[in-house]
Amino acid sequence: MLRHVIAPSGRYTKASHDVVRHARLSSDAKILLLYIQGLPEGAAHQPLGELAQRLGIKGRAFQKAKGQLVEHGYVHEWRSQNDRGRWVTEQLLTNLPLTAHQASHLREADDAPVTGPVAPSAHIPAVGAPRGRVAGGYEPVEEHCEKTTPHPPSEAVAAGRPVVVEEPAPVPGPELAAAEAVLLSLRHSNRELHLGVREARALAADAAQWLLRGVPASDLRRVLLAELPADGVRSAVGFLRHRLVQKLPDASPPVASGVPQASAGLITCEGPGDDHAFRPVGGETVCPACRRAAALAQQRHPRTEAVAGASPQRRPWRERLAVINAQSGRGLLDGG
Repeated sequence: MLRHVIAPSGRYTKASHDVVRHARLSSDAKILLLYIQGLPEGAAHQPLGELAQRLGIKGRAFQKAKGQLVEHGYVHEWRSQNDRGRWVTEQLLTNLPLTAHQASHLREADDAPVTGPVAPSAHIPAVGAPRGRVAGGYEPVEEHCEKTTPHPPSEAVAAGRPVVVEEPAPVPGPELAAAEAVLLSLRHSNRELHLGVREARALAADAAQWLLRGVPASDLRRVLLAELPADGVRSAVGFLRHRLVQKLPDASPPVASGVPQASAGLITCEGPGDDHAFRPVGGETVCPACRRAAALAQQRHPRTEAVAGASPQRRPWRERLAVINAQSGRGLLDGG
């Protein structure tokens, strides 16, 4: 490549090789930096955006060029509020990259110190004579922004008696896991009742109370899905928690003495087979599996016992066949 260069004698700008050969500055950023560097002293007080518009650098191209100059230390900005309450942005452009600390020192050096008092600006006075503040004995009210306002105190608290707080009974593991599975399965029937794992785990304790009171998991699922709001469910967690608490059924009534209750824990089943335990609901002594097996056996052979007790014992088939053959042979002899 041939090169022919003549140094200009006037109207030129000294450009550093660090700026011209900068690998991370775009052409728009370099041209904008050199253009502002060569402006006269009185024409360089305009905003950076207005000066870029003279070169045809607008919109996204200007934002990209300005971002590169700010990133590499050629442009610095300060945003502050003046004495009239207006926000002012000060910009500094240098031909050498400076740090934020160096640019702040340069800005402070350029500010001329104020000598002597500054006279107030002329303005229209307000109507009336100046007077002191009128704050007639106002006392600030205590705010309860971060405090929860509880219900009114009970009679025991008002009388000074100690209040015993009943802690909820611990929920067994199987019921808790079954309740969580029911809550997570609601998403398959209605998308508005979609729960995350943590949300379902937070509601599982309330749902497990239904299972402990003898409500099957299918009935619990049916109750939670029935009669949804017409305008939709805004919060699945809030809606399900309200329904679980408000529609919680009563505990099973106490049964007669001597019969195991549902709250007695596990009992041994009296049905056939190996010994196994179950949790009764209404005082039964046979587990549901054994009851279903007995019902199926009764349906398959409903008349087994009646037939066995009423009908006489039948002869073997060989004896019956011999009788039939004897009778058929006697008939042939009589006919011949």
